[in-house]
Amino acid sequence: MSARPQNPFQMAQFRFGLIAPVIQGTYSEKSPAAYYRRVTLEPLIRPDGSTFHYKPSSLHNWELLYRKGGMDALIIQSRKDKGRSRALTDDTVQRIYDILGKFPKLPATQVRNKLLAEGTITAKVSERCIQRFVKEWRLRSSSMLVRKDRKAFEEEYFGGMWQADSCYFPYIQDDGKLRRTFLLAIIDDHSRMLVASELFFNDNSANFQKLLKGAVATLGAPNKLYVDHGGPYDNNQLALICGNIGTALIHAPVRDGAAKGKIERMFRTVKETWLYGIDTTTIKSIGEFNRMLTEFTRAYNLTVHSSTGEKPMDRFLRTRDRVKIPQSREWLDDCFLNRERRKVRSDGTLQVRNVQFDVPLQFIGQTVDVRFPPDHLDEACIIFEKAKYQLRKTNKVENAHIKRNNPKIDYGWKGDQDV
Repeated sequence: MSARPQNPFQMAQFRFGLIAPVIQGTYSEKSPAAYYRRVTLEPLIRPDGSTFHYKPSSLHNWELLYRKGGMDALIIQSRKDKGRSRALTDDTVQRIYDILGKFPKLPATQVRNKLLAEGTITAKVSERCIQRFVKEWRLRSSSMLVRKDRKAFEEEYFGGMWQADSCYFPYIQDDGKLRRTFLLAIIDDHSRMLVASELFFNDNSANFQKLLKGAVATLGAPNKLYVDHGGPYDNNQLALICGNIGTALIHAPVRDGAAKGKIERMFRTVKETWLYGIDTTTIKSIGEFNRMLTEFTRAYNLTVHSSTGEKPMDRFLRTRDRVKIPQSREWLDDCFLNRERRKVRSDGTLQVRNVQFDVPLQFIGQTVDVRFPPDHLDEACIIFEKAKYQLRKTNKVENAHIKRNNPKIDYGWKGDQDV
């Protein structure tokens, strides 16, 4: 097993997370340079688990790239060998993982000693090289009982941070069939305002992105979005969307429900004060269910919250001047476009999510980024050099009757000739 290559989308999210306080103007130091010096004092853990000691100038360069080209500018393809020592061959790396598979708690020193005894490496390979693959702190953490240091906190203004999550809801009738519903919700950390909530038949990324887009269009973009590692929240598409709107995406620790205490408490309130008093067997459609939810949401935001002693709406109105309003509807639509990288086939087609599209001929053989709204795949397009090329779903029957304008080739053959 070789070292995992850096995911370009995760690295873009990693870079944005470091420069987000400067982009949003929320750093506490005297200057951006002072902030960059502080966060680069120690090595940083990258998305693939490796550590790297960055210079303040690197973060400053990322800031300039982002201000010029957004998240696209932070998606930089790195060398295949970046982040790993050239002293370690693929066979050596494979052997390290074989040893760790049998002895997961073995320290890096002992791993190196085994490799030396076997003759897999020479003394020139340092212990530091081996540590990159052992990830000793991860292996030992599982056997250590550590009490988490928790403290009550809240953002100082509306939009400082939103928390989002999903919750199982009851089955309802839909065209004569019982179907499970899911509540997707977003609350503001400061005001406890329920900024968006909607019931869906599927707990997926497309539905959450729809919910988030509506909230941003109405109330502006938050500085941070706090979510868990569920499918709707831990994916490259959401990371790119958050980077495009200037929001830092933060994931809660795995299997740590207490880290999302505010939204978990809100789900409990929704169930105890509203859902448990409803006869869901009388609901005939999800539209009807959502209209009932809208009425509850309005009442929730106008009721004094037990933790703050104030109405969420009052807290929102008092600090809403800090909200980042979208530049335009067109800008917001572009920010929420999903993208998938595909290679165009020789017949001028590509496939996205099991749907085949015809592509302009100049892209044949090229790898392109296909962009589309998460809930409208038929609006897929390619953006190349600031020009948009709309894609069309492939219709093979129609294509069979289209005349091709291929150039004639003169092979220099004139028919039968005497030799």
